[in-house]
Amino acid sequence: MSAAEIDFYELLEVDRTADDKTIKSSYRRLAMRYHPDRNPGCQDSEAKFKAISQAYECLKDPQKRAAYDRFGHAAFQQGGPGGGGGGAEFSDIGDIFESIFGSAFGGGGRQQARRGADLRYDLEVSLDDAFHGKRAELNIEVSQTCDPCGGSGAEPGTGTRRCNMCGGHGKVRAQQGFFVVERTCPTCHGRGEVIETPCRACRGEGRVDQPQQLEVNVPAGVDSGTRIRVTGKGEAGPFGSPPGDLYIFIHVKRHAVFEREGTTLITRVPITFTTAALGGSIEIPGIDGERIALEIPAGIQSGKQLRKRGQGMPVLQGRGRGDLVIEITVETPTKLSSRQKELLRELQETETGDECPQSKGFFERIKDAWSDLTE
Repeated sequence: MSAAEIDFYELLEVDRTADDKTIKSSYRRLAMRYHPDRNPGCQDSEAKFKAISQAYECLKDPQKRAAYDRFGHAAFQQGGPGGGGGGAEFSDIGDIFESIFGSAFGGGGRQQARRGADLRYDLEVSLDDAFHGKRAELNIEVSQTCDPCGGSGAEPGTGTRRCNMCGGHGKVRAQQGFFVVERTCPTCHGRGEVIETPCRACRGEGRVDQPQQLEVNVPAGVDSGTRIRVTGKGEAGPFGSPPGDLYIFIHVKRHAVFEREGTTLITRVPITFTTAALGGSIEIPGIDGERIALEIPAGIQSGKQLRKRGQGMPVLQGRGRGDLVIEITVETPTKLSSRQKELLRELQETETGDECPQSKGFFERIKDAWSDLTE
């Protein structure tokens, strides 16, 4: 038996289950023992040194070691395992790795079927729809699996054949200097097979653009930017591969009464200056259509905010509702009757300045500032 055929594990004096550290340690020990510099003129030592070096080069590489464990020395001989003796044939060591590990190693395997592309759909809804939720009907045009050929791309009654360019591997290799470059086969585009007669309906694509009607549930509480995923409703994958997904992006339209900040609704309510001065009760509509009674405290100022708990937007995928914030705006009358003007003049004559402390305080500060300037 030649040195090349001696079991690599025996040459390195280790078990087949030895780890990398043990193999490396044993190789160093044996290399020092049989190194030609330590055994000048000894042909046996030189041959032993070359044999253990060859064994170590194989076993230190996880991929080569796996191939050796499975096929032995035949893994590195011309023709692959068995040396052409009836076993599976491989064009090179990359094909051996592929047979063990799949296409992740060696690169000789067919290209995996690509999943269809994801689609985006922008859906505009009203604030009322965002509050209550709704079932939305979408009409979109999307690539779908061709019915006549079932996505194969071949005319019904015909089939496919192995690609002659790549031999069914899906990839081709080219020598460039010292390197071998591997790329997707330009003829079969990585499938490893070609269609003999393309389907007339889809022209061999396996998919066609068709209008599609979908009914989608828009949950209560959605806001602008909410994304709804509909699995498997994107574009069909090529040649029968899985479809992509449909992503629906929500845009909530502006409302005539309410502004929204998350689950909080904000509305601005104008009141008369007499109601602001004397206080009173008003009613405002809620987003749910119910009327909300609101007590106005006497002396309220413009910009004051009142809050109604639990009268805002629902929590998306949760429980409860946000708040409703009412911002008060005191409106000055622009049209007054003679009697109203007369009453206001009578009121004005009774004013002492204490009725409006903010105004009184402001003018006192102005007076003090002028006094400082004149001193």
